[in-house]
Amino acid sequence: MSRVDAIPAPVLVLGGVLSVQFGGALAATLVPQIGAAGSVILRLGIATLVLLAIARPRWRGHSRRDLGTIVCFGIAMGLMNFAFYASLGHLPIGVAVTIEFVGPLTLAAVLSRRPRDLLAVATAAIGVVLISRALSLPVDQLETTGILLALAAGACWAAYIVFSGRTGAAFPQLEGLALAMVVATLVVLPFGLWDVARHGTAAWDGEVLLKGVGIAVLSSVLPYSLELFALRRLAPAVFGILLSLEPAVAALAGLIVLGQRLSGVQLFGMALVVVASVLVLGLGARKPQAEPPV
Repeated sequence: MSRVDAIPAPVLVLGGVLSVQFGGALAATLVPQIGAAGSVILRLGIATLVLLAIARPRWRGHSRRDLGTIVCFGIAMGLMNFAFYASLGHLPIGVAVTIEFVGPLTLAAVLSRRPRDLLAVATAAIGVVLISRALSLPVDQLETTGILLALAAGACWAAYIVFSGRTGAAFPQLEGLALAMVVATLVVLPFGLWDVARHGTAAWDGEVLLKGVGIAVLSSVLPYSLELFALRRLAPAVFGILLSLEPAVAALAGLIVLGQRLSGVQLFGMALVVVASVLVLGLGARKPQAEPPV
């Protein structure tokens, strides 16, 4: 057993949540400079190089089924990142996160086998809506394009959860993730090149590249690695609800990094999300073999 395997799977997920949200707060300062697609390709490109150097994956000797899993995982990962960043050009970030979260919540509900799981899903969903302040936004301000992009990001997020688990089961350590990151980068590359041409190469200075390294590590390398290890031992249904902590952690990162403060309603929503996560942590801890990973 490796040192990572000795860490409880829920702890790995929570570590990934913390990492990706603080990386997202850092990315919020970068997107205005080089655009959404440019930020995504910088993040994925650097993260891919780091993972290839660490994992040194084998390019041959894999079955067609395993290669198909890698391709699906990479496509889901690349489109998930790009669709969400693109939705931010049409929707407030809180609304976009709420709509995107429909993906993993729906996955958790579909895979759930106990009434308590459904209660946790419902509680998490209410908490996410309150944290995002989606209820206070007039309906006429919601743009169809943004909604469709956020829903697409959510669907890709659900697919990411499924194929991350399968990749972790089929490939040792981080080998599968490294190969999938190559696919994800290639998927987003055309959009990234277009953004570079639109904003100009002068915007890509040393500060931008340094931020890109930080975002790549915080938003890709660490969370994707931790989630992959966790999904080897954690049911996707439990994983999906644990991700409900993301809006709460995003609010904390926004407060620390961007100076954004929470309202009373948002704090109540955060409490609901924490309650849902505790319910799932309890379920996973008491009967770890009742719901084997898919």
